[in-house]
Amino acid sequence: MKLRPLNDRVAVKYEEPEEETTESGIVLPDTAKEEKPQQAQVVAKGSACDDEAADTVEIGDTVVFDKFAGTEVNIDDEEYVILDLEDVLAVIE
Repeated sequence: MKLRPLNDRVAVKYEEPEEETTESGIVLPDTAKEEKPQQAQVVAKGSACDDEAADTVEIGDTVVFDKFAGTEVNIDDEEYVILDLEDVLAVIE
């Protein structure tokens, strides 16, 4: 199944979080971390994302967005988030 966002939305796939370890060697689970923006890779974008007036993202870009932004969907056992373009905070270069 192929995912095609509409209008000014982008579909992103979560990147695997890096495992954090304390100085004493204790591995911190994701639940112990503070709420931070999330990072994900853009896998698809809507047609309105190509408007010249808008700051656009490209497929393959790694973007940062708020933890509770967007709508999570599961397609073919893969987890994606559909975001409004305005919910994208930054592109990591």
